[in-house]
Amino acid sequence: MRDDGVGDAGVTAGAGVRRPEQARVSMPDRRESAAEHNRVPGWLQTGAAWSWRLLILALAVYLITRMLGILYIVVVPCVAALLLTALLQPLADRLCRAGLPRLAATWATLLIAAAVLGGLVTLVATRVSADYPTLVAEARHTTTQVESWLSGPPFHVKNSNVQKFLNDIPGYLSKHKSFVEGTVVTGGKIAAQFFGGLVLMLFVMFFLIKDGERIWTWLLGALRTESAERVNRAGHAAWLAVVYYMRGTVAVAAIHAIVIGLVLWIMSVPLALPLAVLVFLAAFVPLVGLLVAGALAIVVTLATKGWVDAVILLGILIVEDQLEAHLLQPQVVGRVIRLHPLAVILSLAVGGVLAGIAGAVVAVPIVAVITRAVPELRRRDPGPDDP
Repeated sequence: MRDDGVGDAGVTAGAGVRRPEQARVSMPDRRESAAEHNRVPGWLQTGAAWSWRLLILALAVYLITRMLGILYIVVVPCVAALLLTALLQPLADRLCRAGLPRLAATWATLLIAAAVLGGLVTLVATRVSADYPTLVAEARHTTTQVESWLSGPPFHVKNSNVQKFLNDIPGYLSKHKSFVEGTVVTGGKIAAQFFGGLVLMLFVMFFLIKDGERIWTWLLGALRTESAERVNRAGHAAWLAVVYYMRGTVAVAAIHAIVIGLVLWIMSVPLALPLAVLVFLAAFVPLVGLLVAGALAIVVTLATKGWVDAVILLGILIVEDQLEAHLLQPQVVGRVIRLHPLAVILSLAVGGVLAGIAGAVVAVPIVAVITRAVPELRRRDPGPDDP
């Protein structure tokens, strides 16, 4: 009887145990099916997570850009000082390796740069002084030819009308005195900002050449050891990219100056050397600088040699501008800093759209810095326990 009782109890207990198990098994299935039915797809969750992070990042970039725009009087000279330091620092390093102290090497570098710039300015001023009478005489001759051309068919414009137009210029200036004065005042403000920025740029450049390594070491001192090593590698890689960019840009500017200078010299255009120097300096502004300097060269050529030579020079400038956009900038500058030609072209386009001329100037070095620094920041040094 005990065994039967036990057996009945066991059967009853077994039955009692099985029924809750069946309930527990069936109920979660219904809840899980409802949860799966209402669950947000994984791709949408991932997209939403990335979206709000990208929005915050875009807001931060916008605020930084606005702040830089407000402080452009400080930002522009500092950026110019960085680019010029990248161009001059290799010379200072060579002088230091030759045995000069760092301070003496810095002063020697700046004096050499000032001597080169001063010699160039003196040469340009000498050529302008020598060629200016020829420029005036040829411009008058060309003006006379234009007046004769306009007086003939099909225009039949009287010379008196042309002279009247020229004589009306002083009257226009007297009637619009306030506008002219406002322009002069604006030009004075721009000149004051320019010279103030120039002084700031020289100070920043001097201390970057002299104490650049010490300043960088001081900045790294605020980081942990592992982070400092990564940032140090990234900083040196980025700085090397800027140095190579400046070398490539100087090479492109020299090519433009030589080509335009030779064309103007062959055409016997006055001020050929000053215009070539202007082309060299303007070529540091990618794509746009060559067109602006070339426009002045075309005006001088038109005033002295006529429209045929001006059209020839215009065609050469258009070809050079296209070569710079599709060959010189991508192949020379891009190869030096190891960027794909498409990346160079897109960087110039985006920089020009976002920040105008200044954006086009710094677009390529910024992209080069990012592409060189990010891999070094992501790379982890092997630890002591790593194989």
